[in-house]
Amino acid sequence: MSFLGATSNYAAIVRPLQVLVMVVAALFFLRVMRVAAVQARPIDYQPRSRQRRRSSTLALKFIEPTERTGERIDVEHAVTIGRSPDCDLSMSDTFLSSRHARLANDDGDLSIEDLGSTNGTYVNQELVDGRVHLERGDIVQVGGVLFEVVR
Repeated sequence: MSFLGATSNYAAIVRPLQVLVMVVAALFFLRVMRVAAVQARPIDYQPRSRQRRRSSTLALKFIEPTERTGERIDVEHAVTIGRSPDCDLSMSDTFLSSRHARLANDDGDLSIEDLGSTNGTYVNQELVDGRVHLERGDIVQVGGVLFEVVR
């Protein structure tokens, strides 16, 4: 009799764990598919002339978190990103360092540099080392936050 009681108790514990693992796997898969879809978007190719257009500067547009999707960040001079309230762009993302990265506008050109963060800063899925020049269409990841470079 006690053997049957142990079996039903085992099923009561294992079933919810199985469902939880499946839900986590599905959420991970959806996140991977979203990043892949963003990376697969074609960039409007426009050949560069010798003189660059300076009429509009580059900016960042949120891709994730979803509650900020589409929000635009114009970088006039320099913007510091991190969890600290002292940062110009302070966000409560657990993967952000207190002072994670710095964006700079150099006469219309946008660049980013990692400020020694724990999780690193990525441009088009490549780890940033030093200061990196950004182009329109680049995908920037700072902690768990994704941006697209837009004009």
